[in-house]
Amino acid sequence: MQFKWNYIPPTETQDNAAKDLGEKLGISTILASLLIRRGITTESAAKRFFRPQLADLINPFLMKDMDAAVDRLNDAMGHKERILVYGDYDVDGCTAVALVYKFLRQFYSNIDYYIPDRYDEGYGVSKKGIDFAKETGVKLIIILDCGIKAIEEITYAKEQGIDFIICDHHVPDEEMPPAVAILNPKRPDDTYPFKNLCGCGVGFKFMQAFAKNNNIPFSRLVPLLDFCAVSIAADLVPVVDENRILAFHGLKQLNQNPSLGLKAIIDICGLNGRELSMSDIIFKIGPRINASGRMENGKKSVDLLVEREYSLAFDQAKHIDEYNEQRKDVDRQMTEEANQIVARLESQKHQSSIVLYDEHWKKGVIGIVASRLTEIYFRPTVVLTRDENLATGSARSVAGFDVYAAIKSCRDLLLNFGGHTYAAGLTMKWADVKEFRKRFQAYVEQHIEPEQREAILDIDAVIDFKDITKKLHTDLKRFAPFGPGNPKPLFCTLDVYDFGTSKVVGREQEHIKLELVDSKSNNVMNGIAFGQSASARYIKSKRSFDIAYTIEDNVFKRGSVQLQIEDIRPTEDC
Repeated sequence: MQFKWNYIPPTETQDNAAKDLGEKLGISTILASLLIRRGITTESAAKRFFRPQLADLINPFLMKDMDAAVDRLNDAMGHKERILVYGDYDVDGCTAVALVYKFLRQFYSNIDYYIPDRYDEGYGVSKKGIDFAKETGVKLIIILDCGIKAIEEITYAKEQGIDFIICDHHVPDEEMPPAVAILNPKRPDDTYPFKNLCGCGVGFKFMQAFAKNNNIPFSRLVPLLDFCAVSIAADLVPVVDENRILAFHGLKQLNQNPSLGLKAIIDICGLNGRELSMSDIIFKIGPRINASGRMENGKKSVDLLVEREYSLAFDQAKHIDEYNEQRKDVDRQMTEEANQIVARLESQKHQSSIVLYDEHWKKGVIGIVASRLTEIYFRPTVVLTRDENLATGSARSVAGFDVYAAIKSCRDLLLNFGGHTYAAGLTMKWADVKEFRKRFQAYVEQHIEPEQREAILDIDAVIDFKDITKKLHTDLKRFAPFGPGNPKPLFCTLDVYDFGTSKVVGREQEHIKLELVDSKSNNVMNGIAFGQSASARYIKSKRSFDIAYTIEDNVFKRGSVQLQIEDIRPTEDC
């Protein structure tokens, strides 16, 4: 992939502001400049950013319907009604169910949880799930990370004498289901100040309100914050404002005293003994929780997350790890097939989007394949598979383009759809797939901006190797947790050279391990450039080049740093 580097040098006014802010905070001008780029311009705002406080969480009763939700839950518990905690089969849904179930079971025993089978029931509320609730005497269902569009199903539940409390974060339609309460900050009639909670976050706010109403100390909720951190990272919601507070303290919990289920996954991944980050969740923990729902049934992930005995949790984590290995094999095969289809489809070469469909693809991994294709081709992508006479699919987008709006524009062809700006799911008749592709591509072509079709690296600062001190690295860690809205700072150094010891590494010789010097200091910096072995010949030619990189801990040499190099380009190309 050819990256376009985007760097806007600070103005003189911004430079002066950064120097002033840096002096007040005791950090370098470079890092103060990063704060200003994030809209943090005062000492007090910077202190709130660096030290997020749980006391600053928003009052949950500001969310519409929260009073009704808490009243209905209190009523159910007072009358000893059976309660079912119901959720989606992805990471966000499973962590949300685990959080609500684990919290409530401390105070109430007539409670169970349910995750629909992706292959048998599909996404969201299912008639089979409602029938299960009816058969087991359930009177109240708390649904998490889905339900906002389940009008028909929740109407059916109401006829069976079952009430619903919906905790969702997906974009609602004009008409909403007949639930007792609908907690969703994206409701157009909701004035809740923060709109970007994940499903687990909405569940947490519900439990926060329930605790407050029942004089349960907030400290009882703190051990469950690790689920919030996992969900925020895996669901790629903006790590700003309330999400930053939840993620910051959730990561703290994950590192210091994780729930037994998460600890078992951490041990299975070989992550024990190191400081866990949002990246560890995205690439190691999240995929394992997801794998159960993708390959078998997501309930097994919730079983693990709510387990009380470590030995049992560890055995369950091993099974989920096996699912993850199977998932990776299927994912690789499907991605390769999809790439071959894209290569064959001459008509799509000039399209602004990709829509692929295959009758034999596994429903559980099409979302991953859509993500891979988006990363490779940098175009909004929809991947569909066949389920009898229906096509079900997943959509993924590129930065700045609303794929949900693109799908919504074809709603007359769709039997069901839901999601948000960067990810969505959809179902239609198999016979309508070709018409959908035509109309979806026409919408994207009309609405996408040229720069959204380019792979862009946004450079935060141009620095020299002499600037990369131990203090800078320590202070840089205070910017975490990273994610959308607060990306890991990307630096650039110009005119660097191979120290003479850089080499190609990896099973297939696909990476480069670098030892570099720049033109302004004698510092030798270690770096790793994943998947960039094509640049090795130029690097060894002793000519200068420029690098864009993040600054990371060197896991093999405690206390030292390593540059994770995102792109390499000859100096004369810049």
